[in-house]
Amino acid sequence: MSTDQPIDQYIVRYGANRLLGVFSYRGREQPRRGNDVIIRTKRGNEWGEVLGPATPQAISFLKSPEPEGKIQRFANADDYNTRDDCRLREQKAFEGCLTMIAERKMQMQLVDVEQLFGGERAIFYFVAEKRVDFRELVKALAKTFSLRIEMRQIGIRDEAALLADYGDCGKPVCCNTHLTEMPPVSMKMAKVQKATLDPNKISGRCGRLKCCLRYEYDTYEEFRRELPKIGAEVVTREGQGKVIGQEILSKQVVIAYEDRRRVTTPVHEVISVLKAKNTRKHDRKPKEQANTETKRPDDTEA
Repeated sequence: MSTDQPIDQYIVRYGANRLLGVFSYRGREQPRRGNDVIIRTKRGNEWGEVLGPATPQAISFLKSPEPEGKIQRFANADDYNTRDDCRLREQKAFEGCLTMIAERKMQMQLVDVEQLFGGERAIFYFVAEKRVDFRELVKALAKTFSLRIEMRQIGIRDEAALLADYGDCGKPVCCNTHLTEMPPVSMKMAKVQKATLDPNKISGRCGRLKCCLRYEYDTYEEFRRELPKIGAEVVTREGQGKVIGQEILSKQVVIAYEDRRRVTTPVHEVISVLKAKNTRKHDRKPKEQANTETKRPDDTEA
């Protein structure tokens, strides 16, 4: 590449975990969204996909705004053949590792193998309930495949991010497309949004509560605070009644009047709130068990 070309920066997705990073580029032809490129990262030479220019707004969504490497070139026909070879080597390494795990009767489940495009190393992802001493396994793998081997223990959500394809919504699962972090999700979020509490319907491919329950929760909470609480005595043009339900998104409450009428009323038609219970089951803060991953052990490589 010519050295007199200006250096630009782009957001690139790369790796089995679909990592995002800022990469510099110098050249006449500017990368466009969707272009396949060969990049240089701290791990080695890798395959990447350009998502767009590294604008200040785009960088603000990344964990680290610092450049992670550079775009070396656009992928060519030979590179596509090399990528196909990498996939075959990954399959061979996966099968070989399964055999070695079985021979050693190790309490671990192999999830996936990532062969870097440049052939510098192979990363083996696995799940296990406890810490696993895989030093002998790493030595055997390094000897068999003549590669630098890295073993990485992951959690259940990470497993889904590696292997899952489509969710119940019919779209690719969030964890292996745009999500870079997986915040805790609790049953309270499902209750506030009046989602079904059937675990089979609100659980994702990982078996835990769906990440999308977190997306609109803050909006629901903001709207809910504007409504009279359930149990509150209110006055409207219809008379005095008691709030027995809330329609959060439409900002309405269901009011039961003394004559046994039940009327759904917009909150702006509530003239006054006479009294409200100090506590109610919906507002208590029980010890909810959020879907958080256990702390991962240190990654080990050889």
